[in-house]
Amino acid sequence: QVQLVESGGGLVQAGGSLRLSCAGSGGTIVNYFMGWARQAPGKERELVAVISPSGDWTYYADSVEGRFTISRDNAKTSAFLQMGSLEPEDTAVYYCARSPMATITLTGFGPWGQGTQVTVSS
Repeated sequence: QVQLVESGGGLVQAGGSLRLSCAGSGGTIVNYFMGWARQAPGKERELVAVISPSGDWTYYADSVEGRFTISRDNAKTSAFLQMGSLEPEDTAVYYCARSPMATITLTGFGPWGQGTQVTVSS
């Protein structure tokens, strides 16, 4: 079973940027869709971005469209989330996971990593 570890979170001012990384071990992501989700305190987990196995298809939630970019490096069993024009509303714990099927919902994604905290100050 693959284990995914997120990193790259931190404290950033509104308008700033961060690049999150998701590193896998003990398994493969080559034939899987990779997704990033986030969960803010008191809110449900929200899927924000998905990328296909080959990287030729991506999905973004409306809330991050145009500001976030998902990418992957299959050779390094890694996925990334480049976040720009950050807003206080982007404050959340960010998680990555894989899915064997194309989906734009949380269903089918797993296992989730432990997450990385992103805090955007105004």
